[in-house]
Amino acid sequence: MTGTADPGADRLGGALAAIDLANADDPNRLVVDGRSRPKEQWHAELMTAWVRRLDPGATDEQLLAARAHHLRRWEVPRQDYPAGRAGYLRWRRDQKTRHADLVAVILADAGYSEDQIARVGQIIRKEHLATDEQVQVHEDALCLTFLETQLDDLGAQLGPEKAVEVLAKTLAKMSSTGRAQISGLALENGQRALIERAGASG
Repeated sequence: MTGTADPGADRLGGALAAIDLANADDPNRLVVDGRSRPKEQWHAELMTAWVRRLDPGATDEQLLAARAHHLRRWEVPRQDYPAGRAGYLRWRRDQKTRHADLVAVILADAGYSEDQIARVGQIIRKEHLATDEQVQVHEDALCLTFLETQLDDLGAQLGPEKAVEVLAKTLAKMSSTGRAQISGLALENGQRALIERAGASG
């Protein structure tokens, strides 16, 4: 007996592919397994993988939010906003709104409902983080992707003391389930030492 294709899976796969295509022309590149990749496309794949790992029953909306969490982020660089923490926070807030708006167009074309699109936007904007378990999974995945890929840059740019402060704030945003995954990350001894210092200071 021949199996019947799952139209929901086809729709999800098509939407994820469309998001990947939208991120494919990121001019910022990273070398992954010896191959040059668009930065945001690669980060989106890592983010999606973490959401699947943290929540094996993750919904389409969770996976789509993970894939689109930094959709075409390079188009609005940090330097377009004022220096300082207030400028940084405004840039981050505006970017989350922008990512949600951009992916809404992709999801409407893919046939997702208004309610589903709204839910993806809520997760991307990290609304109700303190009470929404799916949003917390999203935050944990964001933090784990950050720890997995950006510790070297963080230490080089800020120095160890400031890096520890940033990492302490990162750890504070994570759930106990998310923090438990840190021990399994492939980190160098110096990177792990920074995280341990951050955990002790938090």
